[in-house]
Amino acid sequence: MPLFSKSHKNPAEIVKILKDNMAVLEKQDKKTDKASEEVSKSLQAMKEILCGTSDKEPPTEAVAQLAQELYNSGLLVTLIADLQLIDFEGKKDVTQIFNNILRRQIGARSPTVEYISAHPHILFMLLKGYEAPQIALRCGIMLRECIRHEPLAKIILFSNQFRDFFKYVELSTFDIASDAFATFKDLLTRHKVLVADFLEQNYDTIFEDYEKLLQSENYVTKRQSLKLLGELILDRHNFAIMTKYISKPENLKLMMNLLRDKSPNIQFEAFHVFKVFVASPHKTQPIVEILLKNQPKLIEFLSSFQKERTDDEQFTDEKNYLIKQIRDLKKTAP
Repeated sequence: MPLFSKSHKNPAEIVKILKDNMAVLEKQDKKTDKASEEVSKSLQAMKEILCGTSDKEPPTEAVAQLAQELYNSGLLVTLIADLQLIDFEGKKDVTQIFNNILRRQIGARSPTVEYISAHPHILFMLLKGYEAPQIALRCGIMLRECIRHEPLAKIILFSNQFRDFFKYVELSTFDIASDAFATFKDLLTRHKVLVADFLEQNYDTIFEDYEKLLQSENYVTKRQSLKLLGELILDRHNFAIMTKYISKPENLKLMMNLLRDKSPNIQFEAFHVFKVFVASPHKTQPIVEILLKNQPKLIEFLSSFQKERTDDEQFTDEKNYLIKQIRDLKKTAP
């Protein structure tokens, strides 16, 4: 039996038809409707080869051929570059095709990861997708799939474009800002050793931008950023980052202000960062001085801080421990 019957086009034919019709869509003239229909059909056919059907596994040989055609023709790049021109269902199909082909392995190799590593502008097109509301969430899904692979995460982290995340997580459209934050968090927590190296090398610029998120007017951004900060500095891989962060008096002052935020949730997340300053056995002199200067006020404040959390034993224990630590602080002899 031949692999493809007359009614089923082979991968090379599907790729050619799709590429030709994408070129028509780009022109945006009167032939667009017909081309749009052909694009939808071709994406469906491609998805069937890659994912199989309910009664049929994906044919290995055809999948390999399709992947090769997608790389060689540059169609993978075109589908991302022109995602806005494809209809709603088609956008979903492109996402599924992209993520499926990205997961494909040959032994220990991931050919699509290698391909994207050699064509990193694909990653930056996906990242820039956050600026286009009609494709932002689709681009986010594909970007997070890329980030699962350390070589691709590394390209984004060490690029100039990484700092665009600080802009995207503050976007006014809630869904898009939340999606951007999910990607941002993934990037900063998935590959621990890589991230620790990245944060150490770029500490000043990253934390300067991060401080703005902690003072954001947007409640959700502020809360998520505080929570992520707590997660980052408490991760053992980031010990050097934590040591640097808790040595800076301006960071302690910011947390003390956030402890008094009008939102109890933000106060609570700030507490989890504040406790690291107080519990550290190696406080720098400026940190000790701030804590001593505010010693009576801090003891009084923490004694009544979020008393309603009666069922949270760990929180109560931590709070009592901090009160003891602050009370036991002594002025060092000059």
